Parts: sequence; structure tokens; C-alpha cells
Amino acid sequence: MGERVYKHLTYNDRLKIETLFNRGKSVSYIANVIRTSRVTIYRELKKGEYIKKSTELVEVKGYSADLAHNKYLFNLQAKGKMIKIGYDKKLSLFIETKIADEHYSPEAVVKEIKNNNLQFNTTVCFKTIYNYIDKDIFLRLTNKDLPIKKCRREYKTIRVREHKRVKGVSISERDESILSRDEFGHWEMDTVKGKIKSKSSLLVLTERKTRKEILIKLPKHTAQSVVEALDGLEEKYQDKFHIIFKTITCDNGLEFSYTDEIVKSKINQDKNRTRLYYCHPYSSWERGSNEVNNRFIRRYIPKFTCFDSYPEEYFKKIEDFMN
Repeated sequence: MGERVYKHLTYNDRLKIETLFNRGKSVSYIANVIRTSRVTIYRELKKGEYIKKSTELVEVKGYSADLAHNKYLFNLQAKGKMIKIGYDKKLSLFIETKIADEHYSPEAVVKEIKNNNLQFNTTVCFKTIYNYIDKDIFLRLTNKDLPIKKCRREYKTIRVREHKRVKGVSISERDESILSRDEFGHWEMDTVKGKIKSKSSLLVLTERKTRKEILIKLPKHTAQSVVEALDGLEEKYQDKFHIIFKTITCDNGLEFSYTDEIVKSKINQDKNRTRLYYCHPYSSWERGSNEVNNRFIRRYIPKFTCFDSYPEEYFKKIEDFMN
């Protein structure tokens, strides 16, 4: 089963013990699966022990992972400084609910507490929440519940393939001041697609400074649908459109191939309503904010999902949540 290691049991380990014990597996078998000693398993079974009635109404000993884990957290107090979350069950439940049920990130949870002036017995920063999740401190949270496990990468300058032609003005001609994110009005644009047979898709616009998100359901994944969606935005914002959408940066997808139609104003066809820039081929990182936010969208709409049955109100709820 593998070499045994000396370690503190996690909540997931205790769930495995509960399952195997209830199936009648021996202590030696459980120890091999968990990769720990039989002594550790014996102690753990004692820690989570409770009495239950069998199907024959006979009292037998059972093991509860929740009971054992709660005792483990309580016993930490006798070993010096207790983990901060151990002082506040209310805060622990709040964090679990926000991340597991409402799809918040640890950063969003901390901001929610601060912005609404919520009062708890202790305070934690988002890095501490990440650490607690890594160590299986929470009963309901694992790394699978996190929207993104952040990692920083250094992007190298890549060589653009000569045969891939940029359709319009290249991002290399975009004003360098836009990179600073000091000015509002510079957007990144992309589409999120469903499964192959899905006719509709999602147009996603992300403002670089504020990270404001706009989601628009496209009836068809075509260049004409993109133009019509932007026409709808212009009708909504009227003369303010060129102020709100000073520039838009997108990739070289076919859905963005109607360059002139995207740029030209529908209200006043003698003028342009925005400036459009295209990323270098195979360089999605040049729309970094867009790409990161698309991962949040995928938490609600997994890949290979058909968008056709989703009403526009559903995407509006996702947009409100992200903003």
C-alpha cells in the first residue's frame, strides 16, 4: 500500500477512516490505506467513538469523522496558541458558506466582511484562509472549491508566427499608457463558448482599471452577433459610449473579424465609436484580465455546457456577482 509516514490526520483522512471502518475493514487495512501506524488508527477511533444501534437494535461502537475532527481542533488549545479560526465557529461557518455555496474567493470573503462591517470574534486575512484550506482545517472546504489557485508566471516574449495575420490594428500600436490601468475606459473582449452543438455563446467585456464585467448572450457565435451586441450597448449608453469604451482589445477569432462594423458608430455612422486593437496570435495573456475572469464564469457554466437553454437573466446574475 505504500510506505507509512508520520503526519497529522486531515479531515479527508478521517472521512476515509469513517468509510472503511463502517465497511468492517480491519485496523491494519485502514492504517495501510491512510499510510500511518495502527496505533494512530486506534487512537483516532477512540477520539471519534460513539454508540449507535445496529439493524438488529444492538448497541455497537461507531466512528464519526466530524466528531474526531472537532476534538482535534479543540485539543490544539492545549498545545499552545490555537489557530485563529478555532476561536470563532460563526466565522468558520460564514467562510465555508461563502466559498462552498456562493462561489466566493477567499479575497471576496474578506472584502465582504470589511465592506459590510460584519462582526466576528476574530479576524483573518485571505492568505490565512488559503492556508487553512490547504491544511484541511475546514470541514467542508478543499482546494477544489477555490475559483483559482493563484500562481504568478513570468511571461516570455514569444515569436509571432508569420502566417497568422492580425485582422486590424495590432496591440503593439496601442498607447503604452493603457498598460498602467490608470484610466477608465479601456476594455478587453472575448467570447466564452459552450459545447460544439451549442448555437449561442457569451460575449465578455472586462474593463482593465476597475475589472467591471459585462456579459451578453449571443444568439449565434458569429461576427454579426458580436456587432449587434455592441450596437445594443451603444444604444444603451448613447453619446457616452465613446467615453466609456475608449478602446477595446480582442483576439483574432473569426467572431471579431468585422473590424469596421465594430469600430463604426451605429448612431452616427460618420464617426467611430471606439478604437479596436488585436492581440498577437497565440498570446491570450495580452488580455490577462479577460482570461482570469473567464475562469470565474466557468465556475457557473462548465465547459461543454449548452448555452441555448440559459436565459439572459442567468448571465445577468453572474455579471452582478462578479461586479
